[in-house]
Amino acid sequence: MKLIFDINGGDNKAEIIKGAIDASNEFNKEIILVGREDFIKENLQGLDYDKDKVEIVDASENIENNEEPVLALRKKKDSSIVKAMTLLKEKKAQALISAGSTGALLGGGIFIVGRIKGIKRGVLPTLIPGLKSNTLVIDSGANMDTNPELLEEFAILGDVFLREYYKIENPKIGLLNVGVEEGKGNALYKEAYQRLKESDLNFVGNVEAREIMDNDVDLLVCDGFDGNVLLKSIEGVVEFATKSLFHGIATSDLDDKAKKAFTEFLMKKFKKLDAKEVGGTILLGIDGNIIKAHGNSDARAIKNAAKYAIDIVESNIVDKIKDKVEK
Repeated sequence: MKLIFDINGGDNKAEIIKGAIDASNEFNKEIILVGREDFIKENLQGLDYDKDKVEIVDASENIENNEEPVLALRKKKDSSIVKAMTLLKEKKAQALISAGSTGALLGGGIFIVGRIKGIKRGVLPTLIPGLKSNTLVIDSGANMDTNPELLEEFAILGDVFLREYYKIENPKIGLLNVGVEEGKGNALYKEAYQRLKESDLNFVGNVEAREIMDNDVDLLVCDGFDGNVLLKSIEGVVEFATKSLFHGIATSDLDDKAKKAFTEFLMKKFKKLDAKEVGGTILLGIDGNIIKAHGNSDARAIKNAAKYAIDIVESNIVDKIKDKVEK
């Protein structure tokens, strides 16, 4: 197995290189680093790695988050995303990990790698841990503008993904909304509700945002705008709660032994809420293994994204989704 890393994308390019090398060393995989060759070579200095397992592909350009994705993909042929996507399309590697522009990844996935037959859009599923069970949020940021038909398609993709990857036999599907009653929400969500209600999916109704981490819904459907706002809100609250608790312990009258015990307990509990522990998520609906990492990913997050990518490849999830959806 060989993995591609988009080096030009993301906020911490040196960390992406380090994370890629850590993944190559720990998981014994060949890797391709796509980015500015001089920058890559400079940051490889001092790192311990097997040079036979590391290939560098020079790419002088990067597609920024503020650029119009499709136009940028056409104009910037020497961008790391275009070159990395082309390598994936040509089967030079089995998966691509990128912390770059979500829009460019979605556009490149559709126009370079290609969609699964019968699927109109690619979507990002993100798993949210809960008190009763985990909930997969889909879409979590790939599609800002959607319609009821697309939300139903997202639900179908999520349903197949949960069945094939997480081995959940009959996933419970909810629709993110401002109230649980039928008829709540805007025109988009009202019509999506009716489509899901009339489908063969195990649709259980609307779910409010405050119930996300305390319900037994397996899949939460929404457009990419609402999903991304939801996830970043959760991340912000978790970060605030974590810092507040650690600060409270550090400034308390507890003795050092008690402070250490409480700190270790909280670190263990909050670890499952740390996005860097997962590292990334697959871009579902694309005929290839594209893993989107957080824009501010550090080396640990990139290494964990690579671990996730390896698991995705080994599970053969894309082909399984193709078989299910195409039928």
